[in-house]
Amino acid sequence: VHPCSAMTFEKYAEGPDALLSALRDLAIKTKAAGTAAAYGEFGLDYDRLHYADKDTQIKYFRKQLDIAVEVQLPLFLHSRAAAEDFEAILKERLDELPKRGCVHSFTGTLEEMKRIVDMGFDVGINGCSLKTEENVDVVREVPLERLQIETDGPWCEMRPSHASAKYLKDAPQLPKAVKKEKWTSENMVKGRNEPCTIPNVAYAIANIKGISVEEVCEAAWNNSIKMFGLGEK
Repeated sequence: VHPCSAMTFEKYAEGPDALLSALRDLAIKTKAAGTAAAYGEFGLDYDRLHYADKDTQIKYFRKQLDIAVEVQLPLFLHSRAAAEDFEAILKERLDELPKRGCVHSFTGTLEEMKRIVDMGFDVGINGCSLKTEENVDVVREVPLERLQIETDGPWCEMRPSHASAKYLKDAPQLPKAVKKEKWTSENMVKGRNEPCTIPNVAYAIANIKGISVEEVCEAAWNNSIKMFGLGEK
């Protein structure tokens, strides 16, 4: 349960424990079936406390980590403007979470990124991770062996106004975006980020780091396969 939806536990008709139990059962069942690659997205988000207050987010971050320890899947984590609490809570359980996971859509500082990497987590980069010059400086320092790339579609698109725009000059042209009423299989929907935009993330990272896009893609592929399995060696 995403941190912005943490109040779902409190409002659940049968009570919070019933929802936690249902999540636990779902995680165990889908892991056994081979249909679940990770456990998440969950974590902390202090940018949007109007959805769920800090205490509620922390309470259910911890309770969902209890399930994570039992299930033993890689984690898919969310941290926004909450680095201190997020890192402290994870550190309490690190020894019980050997598969670690990915802190996705990373927008934190250079120091926060380094601490995440030091704990053994991968860093997920998308359009939101590349908005500002500070973001670009952080991405430049993300170790290739800890890099994953993503779109987070339908959100986190890369815009001409973002700092990343100048690193996209050699990126392949995306499909034409049209209004949803005019959509065809050859088009994107205007205003919606889609998985096919992931090459732009890779090209931006490559140009920021001054390396080839092939090197970025190979690293991200290998890191994803290593962490999530996905039927490849």
